[in-house]
Amino acid sequence: MFLANYNYAILTLCAFFILGLDEYANLFKNSAYISINKTLNTFFTAIIVSLLLLVIVPNQLFEFNALIALFPLFFLWFLTELWRKKRTSIVKHWCIIFGFIYLCIPFLLAIDIHIQDTHAFPKLVGMFVLIWTNDTFAFLSGKFLVNINYLSAFHLKNLGRNYRRSLLTLLMAFTLTELFDKENQLFWMVSAVLISTTAIFGDLFESLFKRSLNIKDTGNIIPGHGGILDRFDAFLFTVPFFILVQIYFN
Repeated sequence: MFLANYNYAILTLCAFFILGLDEYANLFKNSAYISINKTLNTFFTAIIVSLLLLVIVPNQLFEFNALIALFPLFFLWFLTELWRKKRTSIVKHWCIIFGFIYLCIPFLLAIDIHIQDTHAFPKLVGMFVLIWTNDTFAFLSGKFLVNINYLSAFHLKNLGRNYRRSLLTLLMAFTLTELFDKENQLFWMVSAVLISTTAIFGDLFESLFKRSLNIKDTGNIIPGHGGILDRFDAFLFTVPFFILVQIYFN
């Protein structure tokens, strides 16, 4: 993301997206009601994402035509799924649509954020740092900070875990701006407040989703940490809100 050529960031994000899509299809492999064909799912999604990238990436020809081509592709995709004999249902189609929205939209928005970025410190990098700070200090504050006696003098003991993670995420945003991006300090501080909230809901949503399917992790690509969806749960929920802050400050 720090490289001048943004194509490297696009390829990296697309790789994570494809891995996440594969994990999502695997979540339903033991379901009695839903069967997602990974080959078809990946094939149609890859074409649709490629067309959307033509719209997002600047200096591309036929942007409008690429957008128009999406509609017959969606219909062809669902028609192909309807012809499959195994466990075809409306519920399955909604699961396919949800998977596309849940994964595709955030990653495409992240790519758009990175391409349009003119900040001294890359916005997408800053967003990830704030998400990681929020997640890390949610764990550390719950484990260590409540046991430190002098914190009671500042009444931090009673602020609760969520308040502590918000304060520390704000502190990280302040540090980043002081070091790298002073001109946009208000943007980063507002983003920190937003991220400390949306990241929680991202974690919660992923946990509830896994619980409903009776699984512990979405995958095992990262030993001890689970799969791509486990690691990007806060990111997937945060990006759509983060881009709203960006639009406001632009």
